[in-house]
Amino acid sequence: MKEITLAKILAMACGLGLATALAQTSTTVTTTRDAATGTVVTERTTTTTDTSGTITEYTPGSAYFTLRAGTAGAPARFYYTNDAHVFDPEGHPLSWSVLRPDIPATVYYVREGDRMIVRKVVVSKPAVVEKETTITTTTEKR
Repeated sequence: MKEITLAKILAMACGLGLATALAQTSTTVTTTRDAATGTVVTERTTTTTDTSGTITEYTPGSAYFTLRAGTAGAPARFYYTNDAHVFDPEGHPLSWSVLRPDIPATVYYVREGDRMIVRKVVVSKPAVVEKETTITTTTEKR
């Protein structure tokens, strides 16, 4: 019994570690020339940034969403690719359809030029999708 519980704890810890590790990447390229040999040396440095705030605009199928960090200031535009994923606070994957305005989230991103490219989005509270159904009945008077 203890082995099963320990295995579950280790599996969760590994899963959280993997999610954190996936979020911690960005690339900076530095190119220098070796003075002695004249060869070009290229060095890559990787860093990820995160920010928390509220999603202010998201349109499914678009290339970006906007997020306002804090209560003041203009929202920032975050671009995403097929490599970006959405998670709940426990690390469970979610569909992009849970994003909508006024959802608090933490965005993990890398900077490429003047763009912020999303690697991971963690929504702060589970999004509840409500479906409204309207039934219309027509009767004929005789």
